[in-house]
Amino acid sequence: MNSMTTPRPTTQYLNRGSDAIAYDVQGEGPLVLAIPGMGDLRATYRFLAPQLVAAGYRVATFDLRGHGESGVDFDRFDDLAAASDAVALLEHLGGPATVIGNSMGAAVAVVAAADRPDLVERLVLTGPFVRDVPTPPGMGLVVRTALLRPWGPRFWRAFHRKMFPARVPTDYTTYRDGLFASLTRPGAWSAFQQTARTSHQPAEARLAQVDAPTLVVMGTADPDFKDPAAEANLVADRLGGQVVLVPDAGHYPQAEFPDVVGPAVVQFLKA
Repeated sequence: MNSMTTPRPTTQYLNRGSDAIAYDVQGEGPLVLAIPGMGDLRATYRFLAPQLVAAGYRVATFDLRGHGESGVDFDRFDDLAAASDAVALLEHLGGPATVIGNSMGAAVAVVAAADRPDLVERLVLTGPFVRDVPTPPGMGLVVRTALLRPWGPRFWRAFHRKMFPARVPTDYTTYRDGLFASLTRPGAWSAFQQTARTSHQPAEARLAQVDAPTLVVMGTADPDFKDPAAEANLVADRLGGQVVLVPDAGHYPQAEFPDVVGPAVVQFLKA
C-alpha cells in the first residue's frame, strides 16, 4: 500500500533563458530538492514529499527539461544542463538543501553537489545512475532504436511498467497517463530522445569531489542493474555513504515502497 498524497501544490516556473523549468514547493523548514529521472515526472515524489513535509521540511520538486510541465525549447538535455537548472533553483529558493535524485536525477544531484558544495548539504540517491553502467555491446543502439517513433512511446510505456516488479502505486494508471501525455506533446519526444543519449561520465568524474553525507537507496529487484546491491555499494563506497536496500523494489523505490523509503530518508535527514 502506498502512503497518501497531499493535494498537488501549485506549479511555478523558473526562466532558464531559452525556456523554463516547472517546479513546486510545499511545506516549511529546511529545504529538500527532489529531482526525477529520465522519462519520469516530478510527481514520482508524490508519496515521499508529504512524509518529508510532515517531518518538518520544505520540499521542492522540478521536472527535467522536456519532461512534465517543463519547456522543450532547450538546446541541451544532459546531466550538466539539468544540474545547472538544479543549482539555479537552489539559488532561487535559498539553499543550502538536501538534494534527492532518482535514476538520472542522481547524476544531476552529484554534479550539483560537486560544483556547488555551498548549496548541497546532503544527498539521497535512489536507483542511482552516476556512471555509465557497462551494458552488452550494441545495447545503446537497441535502446535508441526502440525509442524511435512511431513505436517509441509504446516501448517506453511497457518499459516504465516493468520498473515496478513488486507492486504498482494505487494511482499508477492515472500517473502513467499523465506521464505519456507530457512526453507526447509537441517537441517533448525529441527532447526525451536527446535525454536518453546522456552520458553520466561527468557525474562519475566528480564523485571524488563530493563531500556531502550520502544515502544510497536501491531496490533489490531494480531491472536497470545486473546486480543492484553491488551497484548500490559501489556508489556508496565512492561517496563514503551508506546504503538502504529495499527488498523486491524496482527502479522507483520512492513510489513503489514509500512506506520503507520515507522513514529511511527522514531518519537520515534527522541524523
